[in-house]
Amino acid sequence: MRIALFLVVLVGLLFAFVYPTQTFLDQRSETNKARAQLGVLQAENARLARESKRLSNDSEIERLAREKYGLVRPGERPFVILPAPTTSTAPPSTSGPTPSSSTPPSP
Repeated sequence: MRIALFLVVLVGLLFAFVYPTQTFLDQRSETNKARAQLGVLQAENARLARESKRLSNDSEIERLAREKYGLVRPGERPFVILPAPTTSTAPPSTSGPTPSSSTPPSP
């Protein structure tokens, strides 16, 4: 009878102390993750605030429109500079691809 009573008290103590401790450790881990995510979000907010302030300037908007989208003012003539064509140093192959014996001929 004493052993059974001891086991019941032991299980009760485990539930009273181990489960809340595990819950506390899990909550602390989640809190640390949330703090890290908050730091990342605050840094992103600061970056976006700087970009928003920069984009409130008309000259910056014009610069981006010209640079990214190739927009021009009325009366201006846009020019596009194409890269030089690349040449291949390998000689052209005179024999075409040969079908392998494992592939069936196409219909």
